[in-house]
Formats: sequence, structure tokens, C-alpha cells
Amino acid sequence: MDAAEYANIAALEAEHWYYSGKRRFAREWIQRVRAPAPGDLLLDCGAGTGSFAQEMERLCRVMVLDDHEEALRLLRTRFRPEQIISLAGDRVPLPDGSLEYVTALDVLEHVPDDRAVVQGFHRLLKPGGLAVVTVPASMALWSDWDVALHHFRRYDRAQLRALFPAGEWEIIHANYTNVLVYPAVWAVRKWRAWRGRSGPAPAAGATRSEDRIPARPINAFLRAQFVALAHWRVPFPFGVSLLLVARRR
Repeated sequence: MDAAEYANIAALEAEHWYYSGKRRFAREWIQRVRAPAPGDLLLDCGAGTGSFAQEMERLCRVMVLDDHEEALRLLRTRFRPEQIISLAGDRVPLPDGSLEYVTALDVLEHVPDDRAVVQGFHRLLKPGGLAVVTVPASMALWSDWDVALHHFRRYDRAQLRALFPAGEWEIIHANYTNVLVYPAVWAVRKWRAWRGRSGPAPAAGATRSEDRIPARPINAFLRAQFVALAHWRVPFPFGVSLLLVARRR
């Protein structure tokens, strides 16, 4: 991501319903499926600003990994040097079977070879270890926001599940999230795309709707429904995001 996008996220993520909600349900799924012990080790891949890893540090040991210098500068203000991995190549410099948890919250869409990344998760996890992954869903929602964040793709459920083959993983949960806001997000992004083709360019400094925190009651409602529906077993037909929880065989 660009430096400006890291700055946007750092300013928003503590309160914005999407970022705070995503951290909450990822943590709750971990506690639900395999409650952490103090000696367990979690690696947060594509850790960004490190907020999720900081929250998980109350429950277990954590390490953070990123390959962007903007993110690494933020991580160095929050974690000890031995907790930070600056990824310079394709292979994470940790021993096989050294982790109880791997998390990748909105990360796989940023890498050209997502299958190789998931294979790396399998190598790093102990048998029975847990992977928790979120990704943006539905190419129908592709927009300037995806371009700004340097996404390679948005996923459907079958594509995400295919990265976790049954011989290597037990998929515990794979479902769309952020379901209720899908129609509004679709409409806003299609309108923005149409305006970009037919109207004047946005004014300098204009912010996207994704970069603004709604009024407090709306923000609280959006976070509550986002978190609640992320736990439902109902197989939703669509959503703005996808969540997958898988156990290494």
C-alpha cells in the first residue's frame, strides 16, 4: 500500500466499525476454536499498524510480519525487535511447525501467489494449529479503493476455500461477512466509477467513504451487525468480505 493509505488506516482503525469489528471477530473465533495459552505463539502476517497483534498479546505470545517499510516503522514503535519479521523474500524465517496460530487479515489479496502464501502457513503451523484469514469479496465490488490498496483480486467463497485443500486443512468456517451493507457498497462504488468516467476528477484531498468514520450511533450499529453475522453458520450468498478459519491437519 502507499504511505498515505497506511496513514489513513492508522487514523481510522481504533474506532472505525470495519477495522475494529474485524479485529474483534477474528479474536473471538480464535478463542472459540482453540483458546490461546500464554505460551502459544501467533504470527500476524501483513500486520500493518500492529493493532490486532497488540490486542492478541494479552492472550499469547505474538510476532508480526510485514514487507512494507511504512508498516515496519509503525511496528517498531509497538513491538520489541525480536517480535518483528521484515520479510525480504518468499520464505518466512521461522522453523517448520513453530506456531499455534497464523492470522492474515486482508492480506492474501495483496500478493501475486496467494496459494504459495497459504502453503507457507501450513509449514509454519503445528498440527492442530489455526489459520484465520479475511479477504475482500466479490469482483463486482472492484473499485478505486482496490486499486489504491494494490489488490490483485477480490474472492468468492469457492476461490478462498480452494487455497486450503482438504488433505492439509480442516475448514472450520468459511463464509461471507459484511453482508447487510453489500447493496449500499455496491451502489456507492458503481456510482463512483460512473462519475469517474463521465464527470470531473475528484477535488484534491477528497476522501472516499471508506476513509470516514460514520456518526457514533451508525458506527456502533455497523460494528455490531458486522461482528454478529461473522459468527453465523448460515451460508450467506454474498458479502463485502470473506472469513475463513482452518485447522492444520
